[in-house]
Amino acid sequence: MLFPPASCPRLVVKVGSALIVDGDGGVRRPWLAGLVRDIAARVGAGQQVAVVSSGAIALGARRLGLAKGGRASLDDAQAAAATGQIALAGVWAGLLEAEGLVAAQMLVTLDDLEDRRRYLNASATLARLMALRAVPVVNENDSVATAEIRFGDNDRLAARVAQAAGARGVVLLSDVDGLYDRNPAAPGATHIARIQRIDAVAHMADTASASGMGSGGMVSKIAAARIATAAGIDLAISSGRVDRPLSGDHRHSLFAAEDREVSARKAWLGGGLTTKGAIHVDAGAAGALAKGGSLLAAGAVRVEGKFGRGDVVAVEGPFGIIARGLAEYDAADAAALVGRRSDEHAAILGYAPRTALVHRSHLVML
Repeated sequence: MLFPPASCPRLVVKVGSALIVDGDGGVRRPWLAGLVRDIAARVGAGQQVAVVSSGAIALGARRLGLAKGGRASLDDAQAAAATGQIALAGVWAGLLEAEGLVAAQMLVTLDDLEDRRRYLNASATLARLMALRAVPVVNENDSVATAEIRFGDNDRLAARVAQAAGARGVVLLSDVDGLYDRNPAAPGATHIARIQRIDAVAHMADTASASGMGSGGMVSKIAAARIATAAGIDLAISSGRVDRPLSGDHRHSLFAAEDREVSARKAWLGGGLTTKGAIHVDAGAAGALAKGGSLLAAGAVRVEGKFGRGDVVAVEGPFGIIARGLAEYDAADAAALVGRRSDEHAAILGYAPRTALVHRSHLVML
């Protein structure tokens, strides 16, 4: 069994659009009822479960008669999401109630999980709901999200929800049973059961969604695995094209977390998808950061973006982004300190300086 209750007190299950909605835009109710029975069995065994559910746009597109599954334009997608979400919530609520469980709906935007205070609010809500044996059903609030401020796929959303919920495992139920070394339809394709190093397999990903309904593909699932494992959470990709997908021992690919002792703040930092700006550093500073040091102004070469103290910034080395952290200075003051020694800072800024541009306690390597 994937993530048995005894070893995984909290589990997040993501369900893709093609598993919930059939080709005609109707709900695949018998299959979904089987999944809910699995969830009820796990809750009965003491496991707390949250669901990240796709399907709102596909359901809404059918009801509104929209072309291309409601994805022809942002306006269509938002209208379809607004229409389909109420139907989707009703389906989940009815099926969970039939198993003696209470459904709770949470609609989130990218900003809800990127802003630290709002993230903590979402975390508290998830924790309280699951402690009450309710099943949170989470989806991106596509009716208000725009192309610039959205997750874009529920795989990464599931990983971020798992962080916020303090989960130990994530199951991405999909139309494939895991990662293959090439397109699964290609001759000789080999299934990969366990992945320890994501960088070793990232090139194998395909961007396509097999069903044409979803917004992801294997690329989004690997991105989700990076977020989850960096936070000490195991993530599995498993097929939903079987009855009772959370029961038995179905084939899957497991991305194993190496470090389970990641602090909550650093997990949030490492899993973020947006930054307010960037601080570029030289090779020497990049090496010092890799050894656990703080980002000192002397090793910085350039500042970009408009950020304030406490905002999340990327740290870029000579060959790309190497870390994320919370800025100790706003962008203007940080730019004034670039390349300068610590004993010069007070004279430059006119006030007693902080020890670093980004302190190691608020920095996570990527």
